[in-house]
Amino acid sequence: MMGTSEDQYPRFVNSAAWSNGHHGSETESFGYQVREFVKGVTEMSVEFAKGCRDIVRQSLGKEDSFMRKNLGKLKGPCEKVCGKLRFFNEYLPEDKDPLHAWSVICFVLVLAFAVLSVNTEGENSIPLEKKLSIHPLSADRILLPDGRYIAYREEGVAADRARYSIIVPHNFLSSRLAGIPGLKASLLEEFGIRLLTYDLPGFGESDPHPSRNLESSALDMSFFASSVGVNDKFWVLGYSSGGLHAWAALKYIPDRLAGAAMFAPMVNPYDSMMTKGEMYGIWEKWTRKRKFMYFLARRFPRSLVYFYRQTFLSGKHGKIDKWLSLSLGKRDRALIEDPLYEEFWQRDVEESVRQGNAKPFLEEAVLQVSNWGFRLADLKLQKKQQGKGIVSLLKSFLSRGQDEYTGFLGPIHIWQGMDDRVVPPSMTDFVHRVLPGAAMHKLPYEGHFTYFYFCDECHRQIFTTLFGTPQGPLNIAVEVDQSPVEGDGEEQEEGTFCNATLN
Repeated sequence: MMGTSEDQYPRFVNSAAWSNGHHGSETESFGYQVREFVKGVTEMSVEFAKGCRDIVRQSLGKEDSFMRKNLGKLKGPCEKVCGKLRFFNEYLPEDKDPLHAWSVICFVLVLAFAVLSVNTEGENSIPLEKKLSIHPLSADRILLPDGRYIAYREEGVAADRARYSIIVPHNFLSSRLAGIPGLKASLLEEFGIRLLTYDLPGFGESDPHPSRNLESSALDMSFFASSVGVNDKFWVLGYSSGGLHAWAALKYIPDRLAGAAMFAPMVNPYDSMMTKGEMYGIWEKWTRKRKFMYFLARRFPRSLVYFYRQTFLSGKHGKIDKWLSLSLGKRDRALIEDPLYEEFWQRDVEESVRQGNAKPFLEEAVLQVSNWGFRLADLKLQKKQQGKGIVSLLKSFLSRGQDEYTGFLGPIHIWQGMDDRVVPPSMTDFVHRVLPGAAMHKLPYEGHFTYFYFCDECHRQIFTTLFGTPQGPLNIAVEVDQSPVEGDGEEQEEGTFCNATLN
């Protein structure tokens, strides 16, 4: 009943009378406690300030004090500065002490800056980090002669209808899911291309290699090609650090390759064949942290594990430029912030780090800066030099008219964005100087990602450059009647010959 009478109390009752009523006693007691608490804090603050003031006076007031002796040396310069700034006192109220007024002003300024900094941090607060997802196993796998499995992905036309086969070893912090990002299936069908990508050892769903190097990488590629039915020569495509494995294929399995397509291919930044100008053009584009990571990979590789555990092996998503310490141009920056790229990148990273092991990433980092076992100059097409002695003379006499060549005989195409700060143009300038026979395609205003990722027109230009006018997949003749009829032997042989010619 008491609550009802209070709710029905007239709204026009005098405020003083209301404060003396039933409701006022409880509210007034709480307010009184708050006011007394504030008063107590204020009095304590004042007493604390007075204590500080007394300490300062005792320290500075006496002539023989340590502070007075040392600060006395600054008295002259301070008086000169204060004299020059004394005109600001004219803007203060006449009845206020300048020392008190300026202390209040300084306190208010410090408080204002503190509030602004807090508000700024709140506005620019970092969003919650997204955790990596573990997806079910889904890859097709083939068994290598040493008992390891390699996971792969196949796109484009079927093996028996493929006019061209392309194998793509992925780059650092990537997987078989990358391939050529954003590539349309209709374009592969139009050119008759079979695109094969696979997980490097230890990445994705592929088994790790106990002691891999670039030669073992090339042999894995050759076994993989044979296992998935690529019997003819194939093209190898290397993008960024995936170019290391493409260079290795050109060196160790040249007879299996029809050609190579490179996009901002990585080479050893410590290569002894580089000129000072080429080396400076490469290193000046990189951030200090990235330079430091290369130094660690070369001198103290095991220390990289700590950095990997803090970034892409932490179980959380992040930005590629932050994780790999990349400096990006405007167009690259705009691309990686696109939701389409972000979705692709996150899924690719999740597959890349599936096994949670730092060893394969450490191996990739070391391969970039260590001795490859060969030089790029070894891939240069040139006549084989004849040795000295009677045996060499006899060989040259018997093979007269048939010049022998060393290096890679097929075509090499290199695309390079001129605004690329991940693999700077100076790096491909070095490659072109060492391999003058390689076809260079310089791309003005393009970065490291923009030409290769999610660009339909770019993908068409690439395939047109490599294969010319699209001719579609191969047409396979289908035998309708396979019953043995007299006179069909010659026709069957002709059909077999036609099929072999098409393949």
